[in-house]
Amino acid sequence: MTHFTGKVAVVTGAASGIGRALSVELARRGARLAICDVDLDGLAETEALVKGIGGEVRSDALDVSQRELVLAYADTVAEHFGGVHLVFNNAGIAFTGSVEQMSFKDIDRVMDVDFWGVVNGTKAFLPHLIASGDGHVVNISSVFGLFAVPTQSAYNAAKFAVRGFTESLRQEMINTQRPVKVTCVHPGGIKTNIARNGEQVEGVDHDDLASSFDKLARTSPQKAAEVILRGVEKGKARVLIGADAWVLDKLVRVTGPGYQRIVAGFSRRNGL
Repeated sequence: MTHFTGKVAVVTGAASGIGRALSVELARRGARLAICDVDLDGLAETEALVKGIGGEVRSDALDVSQRELVLAYADTVAEHFGGVHLVFNNAGIAFTGSVEQMSFKDIDRVMDVDFWGVVNGTKAFLPHLIASGDGHVVNISSVFGLFAVPTQSAYNAAKFAVRGFTESLRQEMINTQRPVKVTCVHPGGIKTNIARNGEQVEGVDHDDLASSFDKLARTSPQKAAEVILRGVEKGKARVLIGADAWVLDKLVRVTGPGYQRIVAGFSRRNGL
């Protein structure tokens, strides 16, 4: 028996990366899974991995930015399993470009998935989590929800917003004595395809971006999943993943707004 045995867990963005690793690790620990993504091929691979270790899983195509679809999905999942205990709002996309270069459409797309996708998933599943009597919301922010970097303003905005939304929600659940725990996760560099699958403004080399990210990403998705689930077991408010996340969090705490000149200088020297 584990903390997750028999519980129904929803994982968005489950086709690859942290979402896939969470799905597999939750299945190993006895959870019943509802997984979703827009990448149907990747989602099918995750489903096969979960079934390969004997996990119970429901797999659905879902764009988390489409609110009405997310609301309907939550009701469908709750009806299918008889309830929902955990939701991992993990789906996300990346976009690189300066504020000057980006279009409003570029910014909207990142916010729609990375922020509103989290809001949609939280709002849709919250009544079911409360009804379960033992709910948990796990929202994936980023180390970029702790500090900002050049050319990632849209992603920074979304991840800072996820942090604020999640921390406020946690306080509300405490004040109203709802049976729902809330955790905000801040991964550092994780070896996923988010940069390779991301987009960028014209004139920025996609392969160079992906290569730079690969050099900085030191933590495996499997390790990230283990750290997240350990934090969930302990009911932690915040989970940092990777030594880089801990170091950068400390940098911001120590230097305050002074970190901005440090990061700007590092980015300029390294062509980031």
